[in-house]
Amino acid sequence: MVDDIPGLRRILKTSKVIAVVGLSGDWFRPSYFAAKYMLEHGYTVIPVNPGYDAILGQKCYKSLRDIPVKVDIVDCFRKTAEIMPIAEDAIAIGAKVLWQQLGVTNAEAAKKVEAAGLEAVMDRCVKIEHGRLFGGLNWCGVNTRVISAKRPQWLPY
Repeated sequence: MVDDIPGLRRILKTSKVIAVVGLSGDWFRPSYFAAKYMLEHGYTVIPVNPGYDAILGQKCYKSLRDIPVKVDIVDCFRKTAEIMPIAEDAIAIGAKVLWQQLGVTNAEAAKKVEAAGLEAVMDRCVKIEHGRLFGGLNWCGVNTRVISAKRPQWLPY
């Protein structure tokens, strides 16, 4: 399981397509905030929710297996008990990472995807981790636990 700063940074830097399982069309839901943030930071976000045709202007798919393009990260906004079938679908579509959001910790699903060659992240938010590792979250007074003398790449010199 990836739980270290270099590993999370590598995943977020090399991944560009995120399928968000359980993405809500309601603007006040955490999944909506996270997906909107990732879209605004250059990622391709693919909503997976059978209840919608489109979310955030992106075509919505009923399941991971319906997505016609390669997916890097499967971001899970579902209950812990519902993660195993999502993990199986992530393996089937050839995703690189199964990312379980804050409060979601299905260790059995994580072991299954790792055995299939995927990486697993549990109990972390892609938006928070991106902001912590690449954004200016520390400028707002948040202790990001990242100490670096390097200027962020997105800042102009």
